[in-house]
Parts: sequence; structure tokens; C-alpha cells
Amino acid sequence: MENIRAVNEFLLLGLTGDHNLQPVIFMIFLFLYLMNLFGNGAIIVIVISEPRLHSPMYFFLGNLSCLDICYSSVTLPKLMSNLLSTRKAISFLGCITQLHFFHFLGGTEAILLTIMGFDRFVAICYPLRYTVIMNPQVCAQLAAMAWLNSFFYALLHSVMTARLKFCGSQKLKYFFCDVKPLLELACGDVRLNQWLVFTVTCSLAMAACLLTLLSYVYIISFLLLKSRSCSMLHKALSTCASHFMVVCLFYGTVGLTYIPPTTANSVIQERFVAIIHTTATSVLNPVVYTLRNKEVMLALRRVFGRFCLPKHDH
Repeated sequence: MENIRAVNEFLLLGLTGDHNLQPVIFMIFLFLYLMNLFGNGAIIVIVISEPRLHSPMYFFLGNLSCLDICYSSVTLPKLMSNLLSTRKAISFLGCITQLHFFHFLGGTEAILLTIMGFDRFVAICYPLRYTVIMNPQVCAQLAAMAWLNSFFYALLHSVMTARLKFCGSQKLKYFFCDVKPLLELACGDVRLNQWLVFTVTCSLAMAACLLTLLSYVYIISFLLLKSRSCSMLHKALSTCASHFMVVCLFYGTVGLTYIPPTTANSVIQERFVAIIHTTATSVLNPVVYTLRNKEVMLALRRVFGRFCLPKHDH
């Protein structure tokens, strides 16, 4: 029987063992992280400072940008420091904390994307009642619900993982602390933890995804059956296109990350998809919303033009 002992730290070895590649990979992740901070930070600034963007749609977009900054900050700084370190260690408490915030912020993003889909549904199908239904108090309550519910959902994972016994190797074959890689090192009965991952996590993701898609079904049905206007359909879908692209990117990577690997190639695929999920999506979200949204583009020019353009005396 394997020796069960108290674990004080784990070694994160899941990205690459090639020392020549590590500085190159570090620079790539540093660039992506800075792009994430700049892109999402710019959206937060314009949503706060531009009165024209003080609407439910942009309130939730600001929440999403704040979320993306926090989400990538959970994994990327530690990943980059490990790429430059000879000993790629993370403390047990640090590992559980990283796991908690990864699932907390991921769950919040899933719920927030659902709320944003509902917001578009109300705006298109009930335009005259939009300001009444999506009033500032309701928007604040919906955002708070997303953050609070996800915190307690993540607490299930962190508490249940922290109580496990670990034996044998402390080498975590992953680039950050997540439930599935930790279960591979655990001793004893891990069926409850596996149930939480494959039932609770997948159910939350699937429910949020289906509710989001349901919003789009209602929007398209309403426009086709009631308005019967191609120009209105095109205009409505163009306002939803950015959100739909972000939804596809988010749930596509989540689904591939939590499919149980069966071969060595699928394990490599899972890590690759996890890298895209934790880094690229946070960078692409502000790009998608900026390029597809004229109001955001104009607001960016107005806000940053004040700082970049020289002032002229009259």
C-alpha cells in the first residue's frame, strides 16, 4: 500500500520540461497577459467613464471584463514564475486557493454569459418594457447572484479537495491546480469528488449554456414570426453576434477540458485546450466586443483621445 503523508506542496510539471523553450513560452504568456490587462482594463474604463454606455448591456460587459482580468490572474502569474524557476512548486494552501478561484470565476462567467443572453432577449423582444425589467437594481442583483452562487459552488470543490489524503508523488502533471489532476494523486475514495466534477460542474455548465441558447431561440423566433423584417433581424443578430461568439469560445473550451481523457493524445489535447481557455479567451473577449461594436469603438476613441491627443489653447 502506498505511503499516505501530509502534503505541504505540489510540483506543477504539466507544461514543458524543455528548458530552452521555457523563456520563449514565458514571453508569449507575458504578452497575452498584458494584452488581457490592457484590453479588459480599457473596456472597464470606458464603461465607467462614458455616460452613453451606462446601460444594462455594458454594465454586464464591464463585469465580464473585470472577471476576465481576475480569471487569467489566477493561473498566469504562477505559470510564468514557474517557467523561470528551477523548482516549480506551489504550496498546498496556494494550490487549493488557486483551484477555488479558478472554479469561482469560471462559474461566474458561465452565469454572467447567461444573464447577458437574457438581457439581449428582453431588449429585442420587449423593447418598451426593457428599462423597467432591466432596471439598475435588477442588474445589480443579477450580477451579485452570479458572483455569490459561484463562490459557494467553488467552495464545494475546494473543501472536498482539501480534505483528501495524498500519497506517492507530489508531481502534478498540469500547469495549474485543478480538481481532475489532483484526484489522480489522491488516495482513498474519490468518488464524491468525481461526482462533483462530472455531475455538478457539467450540470452547471450545461444549464447555463442551454439557457443562453434558449434566449437566442426566442430572439430568432420572435423576429421571424412577429416582426418578419429582414433588416430588423439583421440588426438584432448583429448586436448579439459578439456575445454569441464569446459563448461559443467559452463553452467549447470548457467542454473539451472536462471530457475524461482516454489516451495520451487526449491528455495533451486537454492541456492545450485548458491553455486556450485560461489565456486566449480572456484576450479575445475584449477584441470581439470592440471590433463588433461601434458604440464601444467610438467610446474608446473619445476616452483615450482625451489622454493621447494634445490639448490646444484657444
